Order: sequence, then C-alpha cells, then structure tokens
Amino acid sequence: MRSSVRVRIKEVNPVPAEADRLRRTPLQEIFWTRTSLLLTVLVVVAGLSLWISSMMDPGAGKTLLTSLGTGTLISAVVGFGQTLITATASQRAMVTPVIEESRRALEALSAEYRSLNKEFFPTHVFEATTVPDPMFNRVLTEDLDATRHYFFRGFSGRHAAARLLLSRSERELRAVIADPRDEGAISGRARYLLRSEEAGVDYETIQARLNDEISIGLVGLFLARGRCSLVDITVVADPPLDRLEVFDESVWVTLYSDIRGATTLYPRTLRFSEGSFLYNKERSEFLRVSQSRSGRHFRISTTTTRTDFLALYEKITGSPLSEENFLELEGKFHAFRKEFTELAELNP
Repeated sequence: MRSSVRVRIKEVNPVPAEADRLRRTPLQEIFWTRTSLLLTVLVVVAGLSLWISSMMDPGAGKTLLTSLGTGTLISAVVGFGQTLITATASQRAMVTPVIEESRRALEALSAEYRSLNKEFFPTHVFEATTVPDPMFNRVLTEDLDATRHYFFRGFSGRHAAARLLLSRSERELRAVIADPRDEGAISGRARYLLRSEEAGVDYETIQARLNDEISIGLVGLFLARGRCSLVDITVVADPPLDRLEVFDESVWVTLYSDIRGATTLYPRTLRFSEGSFLYNKERSEFLRVSQSRSGRHFRISTTTTRTDFLALYEKITGSPLSEENFLELEGKFHAFRKEFTELAELNP
C-alpha cells in the first residue's frame, strides 16, 4: 500500500542550550565564580569567631574574637551586595545583548528554512504501489473540492472524469491528453506499462488497451460536463510521461518517469503547495501548452449534446463513433469509475 510522508525541514530552535546556560540570574553568577569561595570563607570565619567568643569569659580575647567575627560578617555582607550589583551590571552589559542578538539571528535563519521548505520541498510524498492508495485519493479529492480551476495533464483523463463525477461543486477543467491519432504519443506510456506486465503480454496488446482508455476517457469527460462550467481539451503528439494535476492551492506530480517505480502500476507522487517553485513552474508550463497554437483544442460545455460529441470524437480520434459504440464506451467508463471508487475508498 502506498504510504504518505509529510516532508518538512526541522526548524532551528531560536534559543539553543548554550543560550540557556548563559541566561543566569545574578545570584547564580555569584555562586558560580571564585567570589563565592571568598564569601564562604568570610561567613565561616565570622560564624566561628562569634561562636567561640560567646563561650569565653569577658576579657581581651573575647573582645578580639567578637570584633573579628563582627568585622568579618560585615565584610561578607558588603562583599555580597557589591558582587550582586556587579554581576547584574555585567549581565546587562554583556550577556543579555549577546543572547538577544543570537535569538534574532536564529529566528532569521529559521524563517529562511521555512521559506525554503515551502519553495522547494513537497508537502506530501506518496510512494509507488500496485493498488490505489486511499490516503492519496482522499487528500487529492480534498484539493479538488476546494478548487475552482482544475488543470489535468495525463494520458487519457479517465481518473479526472471519475473524480469530477464524484464531486458536487462546479469548476473549470482544462485537460491535456495524448493524441490518439499519433502512435508516438502512446509509445511512452506503453513502454512504461510493458515493464510491469507479464512476459506473455506484447506491445501491440498494451497499445490497443491504451487506445481504448483514451476513448473511454473522452466519453468520461463528456459525461462529467455537468460538473464543469467548461471542459477544454488539448491533444498533443508528445505528452510528457509524468502526470500533472494543478489545483488552486496545490500541484500533484505523478512520476511515471521515475525508474524506481517502473514495476508498479501507480508511481511515486509528490504534492507541492501554492507559491512553491514547482507550483508556479508547472502551472505556467501547463497554460503554455494548453494555449499553444501547435496543439489541437476542443471544448465541451453543458450544452454539448450527444450528437455534438459524436462529431467531436471523430475530430479528435479520426474514427467515427456510432451510437452503439458510444453506449459500449459509456458502460466501460462507469465500470471503471465504480471499480476505481471502491479501490480508492472514495464514497460517492
């Protein structure tokens, strides 16, 4: 089963452990320096002197020890206060500015990493698998439901049509698919599928299956016209091998060109968010292809009748489509949609 992985760069902690160790109170500064040893000695001497003098009889010795203890205790108190003031001033003058400057530098570095994360790294990575991944289809459907413009570049458009029929909102669809009249447009996908088939399956069998998929996809796009304000179809003779789906807030790239997933039916897929480098690049490239004068462009709207579609189908494929063949393709598409919906666990 294809697994989903959220990709994120680990953000820099704006306050590292070193800064925490530097951030000490004045009392901590006193007791972690040599001054603490001196203060401790003074307090011990004062305490011992006063304790011993309290047990002596009145006289010069007792007076001397009392004076020594009192003076030493006063010196310890004065030294403690002076050290406290010095430590506070030192921290304000030296340690605090360093910590603040370090925090600002680390916050700027963290913001830069977040920017790079959004610019160049995918938000989701779905690994290759041999069966549809429910999580993959669930996240993609959420993006589809939240978009007004759906750009699809793939081979036949069957999956795009099936997703549209499951949706309840209206949107504009622009699709770039392979030209069924050009054998070179099918060869790339045929070679990919041939690597995952058994030894007994030949190239001609796969090629015939792909031609059938294009026909099913065209019928599916016609049936999905009620979910779209416009269906704009562009057929190209040299479609890229990778499938592309662009939504308002994300772009999905399915890597049929990735040789690591060549033995699986569903290749590795990456999702990038709006504003990333890949989103802007792929969206611009798609619009260039869909609006190119070299491509053949066709439109299906809610007012397109079945008769209009039969004529349109012949223009796209170069082969006529009878009413009987249309019903046959319609049945195949609904069978595919039902199977895909169940495998992907997409509730209609």
